[in-house]
Amino acid sequence: MKDFFKQLFKSSADEIEIEPVDIENAVRKKITVSGRVQGVGFRFFTKTEAAKLHLTGWVKNLSNGAVTMEVQGAVETIEELVEILKRGNGFSKVTNLEMQDLSVVAEEKTFAITY
Repeated sequence: MKDFFKQLFKSSADEIEIEPVDIENAVRKKITVSGRVQGVGFRFFTKTEAAKLHLTGWVKNLSNGAVTMEVQGAVETIEELVEILKRGNGFSKVTNLEMQDLSVVAEEKTFAITY
């Protein structure tokens, strides 16, 4: 239980180490989310949900009020994350979500909040 709380209250800049998906079956997506997604814990929510799904990558705020991220893992798992992001964390309201394909980053083992 102590480890659970330690992980829960880690600084948002901390990275969560994740066992990477088999590189042969991995894809990487750039996802940009618009709406009420800043100032509502959306990056922390994204990091937590991505780690639960064993996805790697990063998330950050954009100056235009949107949130962008790169997410890597199995196609089905990324699709699951997209559905979770669309629902949001109860404080956020997603009005638009755009995705584009990227090249896979070999040996990536974390999901982090970046600035």
